[in-house]
Amino acid sequence: MAGELTFLRNIGIMAHIDAGKTTTTERILYYTGLTHKIGEVHDGGAVMDWMAQEQERGITITSAATTTFWKYPTIQGKTADKTQTYKVNIIDTPGHVDFTVEVERSLRVLDGAVALFCAVSGVEPQSETVWHQADKYKVPRICFINKMDRAGANFFNALNEIKEKLGANPVPLQIPIGSETSFKGIVDLITNEAIVWNEHDLGMTYQVISIPDDLVETAEEWRQKLIESVASYDEALMEKFFDHPDAITPDEIRAAIRKAVIDLSFSPVLCGSAFKNKGVQALLDAACAYLPSPLDLPAVACTHPDTGELMLRKPENSEPFTALAFKIATDPFVGRLAFLRVYSGTLDAGSYVQNNRTGKKERIARLMQMHANKQNPINRVQAGDICAVVGFKEIKTGDTLTGEKQKAILEAITFPEPVIGYSIEPKKQADQDKLTLSIAKLMEEDPTLRMETNRETGQTILKGMGELHLEIIIDRLKREFKLEINQGAPQVAYKEALTATVEHKEVYKKQTGGRGKFADIVFEIGPKEIVEGESIKPGLEFVNKIIGGVIPKEFIPAIQKGFTAAMENGPLANYPVESMRVKIFHGSYHDVDSDALSFELAARAGFRAAAQKASPVILEPIMSVEVATPNEFTGSVTGDLNRRRGIMKGMDSKGGTQIVKADVPLAELFGYVTDLRTITSGRASASLTFSHYEPIPKNLAEAIINKAKGITL
Repeated sequence: MAGELTFLRNIGIMAHIDAGKTTTTERILYYTGLTHKIGEVHDGGAVMDWMAQEQERGITITSAATTTFWKYPTIQGKTADKTQTYKVNIIDTPGHVDFTVEVERSLRVLDGAVALFCAVSGVEPQSETVWHQADKYKVPRICFINKMDRAGANFFNALNEIKEKLGANPVPLQIPIGSETSFKGIVDLITNEAIVWNEHDLGMTYQVISIPDDLVETAEEWRQKLIESVASYDEALMEKFFDHPDAITPDEIRAAIRKAVIDLSFSPVLCGSAFKNKGVQALLDAACAYLPSPLDLPAVACTHPDTGELMLRKPENSEPFTALAFKIATDPFVGRLAFLRVYSGTLDAGSYVQNNRTGKKERIARLMQMHANKQNPINRVQAGDICAVVGFKEIKTGDTLTGEKQKAILEAITFPEPVIGYSIEPKKQADQDKLTLSIAKLMEEDPTLRMETNRETGQTILKGMGELHLEIIIDRLKREFKLEINQGAPQVAYKEALTATVEHKEVYKKQTGGRGKFADIVFEIGPKEIVEGESIKPGLEFVNKIIGGVIPKEFIPAIQKGFTAAMENGPLANYPVESMRVKIFHGSYHDVDSDALSFELAARAGFRAAAQKASPVILEPIMSVEVATPNEFTGSVTGDLNRRRGIMKGMDSKGGTQIVKADVPLAELFGYVTDLRTITSGRASASLTFSHYEPIPKNLAEAIINKAKGITL
């Protein structure tokens, strides 16, 4: 078992949109023999982009999982009988910011990642987002600078940006031979050999040649830097480096790199062109050589759902079965699928598991090994592996599954709140129930999707992470669920916040003959305290300072419940209040008339009255916008961003292109990409990433409040 796990790799491919993730994955499938034809993104033939919307748009929307096998080593020149077959579970993730949840949940369950960067664009905004997501989950990663064949490709610029923008410690293991149209191979700094891929067989084979004369000095310089990096990490190699630097062997270098990658000390950097079939096998070799197996990582921590006791689960078959459901998908042929990462123990098809969220048993009818949207049935899944299961009733994303008697809960996956909404309705009134059920199915698959009903208008509001996200969802409702839909204009997901702390006394009294209702509370309400270096957590901070039993302790939870419920509708325009602090310190009760409901209703009424006095403000979502535009359009682009209430954050120059950075309210960005194409004749591109919430200007806030109250001016 340990032997098998040693040769298992659970890896993800992550990057900014259009850096070449899916193209790289398609090459991996081809070179490992899983496909016999290279699928291309641009002609809709990519295996991993199996959804109709993905094929039409040429983007990845949902992360696709596949399992393949790779014999390693290949480039090290060892004989075939010394190669070892590695099992590689690969998850190809989306690059568009609207689908960042797919990256988040994939990184949560992966052991290692390949971060792709475009050799022309370097580190782009979404590259930073996914890199920091990988930091959060402490995922070891290797870097691949792709698109070395494109005009403007510059390996060393991209390398420098990885260091400066990401605060990473990149260590090149290769340098390119040529760039742009002259790119033909790489110099392997570990073996000090040059490798050139043959084009006649789609890069399946390569030749080892002597290092070109014009690269000898550069290769020697970077090889020296590599050995210095490795020696500074490993003390034994440090001594050898000072005494006999030339005696450090390639195997010693690889062993030290592997240790450094696993403990996040540095990230090896490779390069190539996936589209031109160069460098992908070397990337696979590096993934097998340097990224961790499940055995290389610490035991996963979990807690007992009843006692809260902290427990550890090792990646061994002999340990109790523990798995995390990280994705739910619907397949037209097999029904609902739950993707599981098994952290310990084994699971057989047809057996029962305990869902620790619901406390109920679930029967797992079948186990599947995934290949994009196709499934291969398997009888058993072991510790460390990734699989899909069929036949369950109530499993949701983030659920922990265990054996019936070994309860445990793994750390949940956190998902961002939606920032935009559309009002939708079916064209036929008879389809209303079908619409509700269809959205419920999509919400199971996508935890960032929300459905709300506006209490005043009765409209159904569909909320998501961006315009593209909701466009795709509405398209899926039409295609997969055969629903024709009318949609309203996009709506921004505003929030409200209290900015001052006030004291308030609320007495709730009702006498209706017989037993009445009575509750009296005195409390302080306002914003949460800001702790330097920490972000404010959403939700209610409830402080109970009642002494002497002036309010019986059994009524305190009802007061807290009342304030929590009241936060859903803010005092200004009924938008939710994301966070606040309430300190209750006095009050009174009646022996007969007081009950939990009275105190809950007092808290709700107290919030409505006190929040008005606590200087409430409306908050709007602010997007971080980065526009790459030719120099001649810079003035038009910045002028347009200023008109949209944008605040300029700076400008960088890359060749003949200006990178304009600004913070812009989401409300001003609907249709922005289309407008940008118009003012730059289609030559500029923009990337929009959610940044933060901040108070809206007073004049605009008044318009929003009036609209919420139905006042037209």
